[in-house]
Amino acid sequence: MKLPARIAASLLPFLLAGCIHKTNSSPAQPLAPPLNPPPKPTTSSVELPPSAATIPNPPPAPETNASALPLETPKPVKHKKPVSKNTQQASNGSPGVSAIGQLSSGDPSDLRRQTESSIAATERGLNGIGRKLGDQEQKTAAQIREYLKQARAALVSGDVDGAHTLAAKAKVLLGELSR
Repeated sequence: MKLPARIAASLLPFLLAGCIHKTNSSPAQPLAPPLNPPPKPTTSSVELPPSAATIPNPPPAPETNASALPLETPKPVKHKKPVSKNTQQASNGSPGVSAIGQLSSGDPSDLRRQTESSIAATERGLNGIGRKLGDQEQKTAAQIREYLKQARAALVSGDVDGAHTLAAKAKVLLGELSR
């Protein structure tokens, strides 16, 4: 049994290497013709016949009474797209939040109050988790705390939209952690 295995092992490199006597020679690529400067044109003057093609003059515009035609061109009609009442649900399935995020009401003080209450609620929810967290869950909790810290800093600097986005991210992570 050992002899056939030795023979197979010794023949294996030859079989894998392929034919040794063949060489890979790439076909010779043709060279571009040598560059010869073009012959210089002779400077003898040649008389050319006059051009046979002539461009006719455009026909005169018909004269019309200037007061009969309006001078203004009609303005194009602008169509407005209808407002869609349907919004897509976010991937986490939370109702009332569209896929592009929550739109602000335009009142910055209202959005600021909402953001502050969202930060406080997320922090209460994070502190309210009573069970032992695993390694990955501890990393998620640390990320939530970092988002809350950044959201507070954004509120202090006046970036209410950025703070709201960070608070929303922290809230989503808390939802993942609370499962």
